[in-house]
Amino acid sequence: MLWLLRHAEAADGRPDEARPLTPRGIHQARAAGLALARLGVSFDACLTSPKRRALETARLACQALGLEPITEPALAGGSYNPERLAAGFDEVLLVGHNPTISIALGDLTGARVSLRKAGLAAVRRGELVLLLTPRELFAIAGVEAGADAGAAGEAEGA
Repeated sequence: MLWLLRHAEAADGRPDEARPLTPRGIHQARAAGLALARLGVSFDACLTSPKRRALETARLACQALGLEPITEPALAGGSYNPERLAAGFDEVLLVGHNPTISIALGDLTGARVSLRKAGLAAVRRGELVLLLTPRELFAIAGVEAGADAGAAGEAEGA
């Protein structure tokens, strides 16, 4: 199965590739990883854009999954073929940016979808089988959506 995660909330600024996650973004990324762990998802790999906000999202989400993300330059911007990137893996998580991650999701499924920041989708053989908002990921993770990054760490036992 192919999983797509849009990076979490990031600070404004320049240069674009160096924008860090906000405290809320850190909380969103951790919640995404916890939710995936609670769902029992196990990945062969996590491929992420090398841009700071996506790489931070991937690292934080992967902590709960016991996985180290791999940077993939194709996910940094411009069009890409997610199936080609995922070739050789049964379960792979791609972490990237809008609009390209939503375009890739549409190309895979034919669905007209715009992933929210820290939104997650799963696709199996061209079928959209899961689409979760950050609020839904917080609920699955068992953490409050409005909590700050410190509270998220406490809830996770970190």
